[in-house]
Amino acid sequence: MNICSYNIVVLGRPKRKRLIRFNPEVTYFKPIGVPLRLLAEENLTLDELEAVRLADLEKSDQEAAAKKMNISRVTFLRIIHSAHQKIAKALIYGKALSLKGGEYIMPNLDGRGPSGRGDRRRGFMPGRGQGLGSSVDCVCPKCGEKASHTRGIPCFKTTCPKCGTPMAGFFCRP
Repeated sequence: MNICSYNIVVLGRPKRKRLIRFNPEVTYFKPIGVPLRLLAEENLTLDELEAVRLADLEKSDQEAAAKKMNISRVTFLRIIHSAHQKIAKALIYGKALSLKGGEYIMPNLDGRGPSGRGDRRRGFMPGRGQGLGSSVDCVCPKCGEKASHTRGIPCFKTTCPKCGTPMAGFFCRP
């Protein structure tokens, strides 16, 4: 008896890339006083971080936030639910939280935007890297003073010229 086996691969439609407009300056959080080698890690993707920013900081409703990210409302709900679970696990169980990865498109600062013109690598922004941030201005959380953002130096490493407080990026205001 001859038995044939077939390897059938079912492919779904490709995942739609989410549109994000925020590049975090700080990309890692961990509990204080615990060596990193002893910690488990949760990874929050940048599209999940954008969903949290839109829903929790900007107080956008689900429909508006989904439109801003160029996804359906149901997909937005799945993303925000996943993000909240990961953040809760990191806080409750004392895990490190890294902010990286995901399926997203980020508008370039030169105005080309996510329309498909220019480099299409995931999250690629020419000349950008960890700690460079996406802020145009650094803002003092204490007195509100603004200073021009210096590329390559995170805002929190710059001090306010008026009061000496560490600055925050435009999107990082408390």
